[in-house]
Amino acid sequence: MGGLEKNQPSWSPLSEFLCGFAAGCNNICITFPLNKLIFRQMLHGLPVGKAVAELEKEGMFLLYRGILPPLCQKAASVSIMFGCYNYYYSKLSVQNFPSVNSQFLRSASAGLAGVSEAVLTPFERVQTLLQDRHYNSKFTNSMHATKYIWRNHGVREFYRGFSMIVFRNSTANVIFFASREKAQSYFPQNSTSLSIYFYNFISGGLIGAMISTIFYPVNIVKARMQTQLGGPFLQPHHVFTLIYNERGQQAKELFRGIHLNYTRSILSWGIINATYELCKYFLQSDSTS
Repeated sequence: MGGLEKNQPSWSPLSEFLCGFAAGCNNICITFPLNKLIFRQMLHGLPVGKAVAELEKEGMFLLYRGILPPLCQKAASVSIMFGCYNYYYSKLSVQNFPSVNSQFLRSASAGLAGVSEAVLTPFERVQTLLQDRHYNSKFTNSMHATKYIWRNHGVREFYRGFSMIVFRNSTANVIFFASREKAQSYFPQNSTSLSIYFYNFISGGLIGAMISTIFYPVNIVKARMQTQLGGPFLQPHHVFTLIYNERGQQAKELFRGIHLNYTRSILSWGIINATYELCKYFLQSDSTS
């Protein structure tokens, strides 16, 4: 945070997790309807008009159906992302490894944080099923879906798509934290809380949009893998080939819904980055008062 981190007071590492948790909750409560719309486009290749019409037909009651898993998952995920990144970097600091490049240590910390986030795969698994219209009549809520998977398919079924999530999270985290650090180096010094929120919203939104665009096909493959309930666990490249053939072997069809996706990401990651930094700013202010 431009000018605010150079003389950072000592404070509990748990505060990093708390700020991330608040950022994740704030984000999901605002963006869930848009996330659901984009998911329908990604999974079924629908034009935006048809996807909107589909959600309108289902009604307002079902619009927020399935919010509990992403709320829990995203709040915990962002908490782990920021908290573990700072924790791992404190352990892999230049003081402990003076001969290792500091940027490499930051990248390693970001990647490890991404791997740590993957323990939340069951939340993402249940969320994916509840957002797919084919399961609207099969599952009444998150608990129903969780019990069904547990009783009929076992623990392993909760981790379908795990490899794609580990790859996505770890790689995206490396890009996010490196880009975020670079962006913050250009922030004006001695910023007010309002300007802090604005600068971090813009930088976080742009970085998030870039990352989500890069990993959009990865998320399509992950979504397809996780909408399968039972049966063999297909390899990612087999699922990719299946989707590619279904969409007429046209690369552009793999990016259907990308416009809404990066619009969502600008809003989503802008909210996450700004809320995290604002919470951190006020907590640090309280610790010095």
